[in-house]
Amino acid sequence: MTAPADAAVRPFGSVPGAADVPRRRGPIDPRLWRYSATARGYLALTLVTAAIDVAMIVVSALAIGAVLAGVLTTGTTELGEWRTELLVLAGAVTVRTLVTWVQSRFAHRSASRVVAELEHEVLAAATRLPPRELEPRRDEIATVLTRGLGGLSEYLTGYVPALLLAVTLTPITVVVIALQDLTSAIIVVVTLPLIPAFMILIGLLTKGRADRTLRTMTTLSAQLLDLIAGLPTLRALGREQGPAQKVRELGDDHRRTTMSALRVAFLSGTVLEWLATLSVALIAVGIGLRLVYGDMALEAGIVALILAPEAYLPLRTVGAKFHAAEDGKAAAERAFAILDRASAAPSDTAGAGFDATSAELTLSGLSVASRDGYAPYRLDAVCRPGAVTVLTGANGSGKSTALLAVLGLAEPAEGRVEAGGRPVTADDAWWEQVAWLPQRPVLLPGTLADNLRLTGVGPTTDGLEDICAATGFDEVLDALPSGWDTVVGAEGSGLSLGQRQRLALVRTLAADRSVLLLDEPTAHLDDATEATVLATVRELARRGRTVVIVAHRPSILAIADSVVPVVSDSVVPVVSDSVVPVVSDSVVPVVSHCDPASGTGER
Repeated sequence: MTAPADAAVRPFGSVPGAADVPRRRGPIDPRLWRYSATARGYLALTLVTAAIDVAMIVVSALAIGAVLAGVLTTGTTELGEWRTELLVLAGAVTVRTLVTWVQSRFAHRSASRVVAELEHEVLAAATRLPPRELEPRRDEIATVLTRGLGGLSEYLTGYVPALLLAVTLTPITVVVIALQDLTSAIIVVVTLPLIPAFMILIGLLTKGRADRTLRTMTTLSAQLLDLIAGLPTLRALGREQGPAQKVRELGDDHRRTTMSALRVAFLSGTVLEWLATLSVALIAVGIGLRLVYGDMALEAGIVALILAPEAYLPLRTVGAKFHAAEDGKAAAERAFAILDRASAAPSDTAGAGFDATSAELTLSGLSVASRDGYAPYRLDAVCRPGAVTVLTGANGSGKSTALLAVLGLAEPAEGRVEAGGRPVTADDAWWEQVAWLPQRPVLLPGTLADNLRLTGVGPTTDGLEDICAATGFDEVLDALPSGWDTVVGAEGSGLSLGQRQRLALVRTLAADRSVLLLDEPTAHLDDATEATVLATVRELARRGRTVVIVAHRPSILAIADSVVPVVSDSVVPVVSDSVVPVVSDSVVPVVSHCDPASGTGER
């Protein structure tokens, strides 16, 4: 989905991530197979190799038991007497070695491909998220893409194969042991549940630890990015050393969280090894005593003793790999949450075929949640084509937020926004008909012409010279040797605030859009330029544009066809909630790029 220029805005009325806390699923999340074709192939191959591995383990145990028991009971030591059993044993060992090599080699290749596929899917999904949902997720998405999903390799190469062996090898070995020695099988059945029981207890102890580690990493990453972005300003103010202590504290917090997880991992590994060793020892002692008293056959005892450790091995491996895979699994769950949300997002064609040229823009009982209640609160307004509507009110009352709601970038808590009787949605079909000038227009690194083209306007666009003259930007161009090819830095560095405002006005007013949304359009302008800009806005309205302006200045109120007071639920309105007609033939609207750092843009 392509956002309108300057549409990167933090959502209002929502707590970032609050609704997106990943719901813990089973040991293998089915969404992994849904979003990655390689993962499906890897799962199938792992199941096949696990089945072959189980068969070879059982065959090897039976062959060894037959040979050892035969040698000890009959005294026959000639290799020729045991040729068949030895060939079977050699074949089983060879096949098992080959299968293990194939599985390991394919596992690492598949893990790399799965991670790459998920990273591609998450990146593509992020571009489909509405801007109001994308903005609070930026740091999380960056962490998932850069480091988080890398931990999924350990999950795929170690945890998943061990888990599949646990559900195949363990039951089969218990059955084979039962056929050889029922007593040993009963001991295995009784002691086996102790391992998952202790794993559950340890899991309760470490509950949320991987998520906390990922959140700490995300916070540290965000702080570092903010610090790097603000270094020029900090250096200019001589405060470049100030944030060092905060970053150091975050790093120490991340280190403590990681070391805490490692301590628990080592503890759980020790407990699992101790349980498995004790269980095998019980079986060995029982077999030894019964062999001494002649209560069981030697071959059955050998086979049971060989297979007993194999019954515990998969669960021990699962426990050992569990903590190593938790970080990757937590990152994968967050990635799946992003993918699921993106798949539920409206398509780019949600408003296809809609023409806003002659449509009235209606705000009915609009309330948007803010930190302290609602701003705006129960806003009613009708913005007609060919007229200038001015939203005015106290600072923080929600005027700029109302424009975001019109764009579909702020979610109404109550009420609705409609254009021509159709609900406004954050899709390309609507954005292509709206020009927006926020309080802090975004200028991207590049030439002035590049920034001009963000709203579909080029240096040769009809009427551009008149717009430049009206805003005073023609004088700026005359003073620049390279004209439109002049290069500016991030956020328009190289231009003054007034020059940036003029450039934003030019690309907004020159855009061929039916609806113009202007937030304090004459800020940083002198009185003469303000007068010409407002005259241009009035002229655009006369040509049928729907113009909505957020303003405090009397000069802007004077050109309004209607003035709408905007209040929050904590602000006492000075005027009525109804639309107040004002005699004037004005009008406007615009579009531009909003600086995420500006928040709501309220002043």
